[in-house]
Amino acid sequence: MSQYYLGEFEEVVLLTVAILNKEAYGVAIIEEIEKRMKRKVSVGAVQTVLRRLESKGMLESEFGEATKVRGGKRKRYYSLTRYGRQVLQETKDQRLDLWKAIPSLSLK
Repeated sequence: MSQYYLGEFEEVVLLTVAILNKEAYGVAIIEEIEKRMKRKVSVGAVQTVLRRLESKGMLESEFGEATKVRGGKRKRYYSLTRYGRQVLQETKDQRLDLWKAIPSLSLK
């Protein structure tokens, strides 16, 4: 079992960072979650989870180049750390074990 409990929204954010790969920054993460999950998420909620996951060592971030489109402001790009990938894998394995344990009659 994982040493860290991963909340549902934390899992969604980690998975989204993995999906976006090298293009995972705040707005892109929000748009991807809203598109895939068909639910609205706030900038504040995503930023809070990104900071928390980074402080837990599951994500790392770096600034991109400044652009004129953003008025010289740089984007902060996020990526999974080795630990973040490990936590996602453990979470996936746990969920699959639970799905496999459901008797076939329960899903009819």
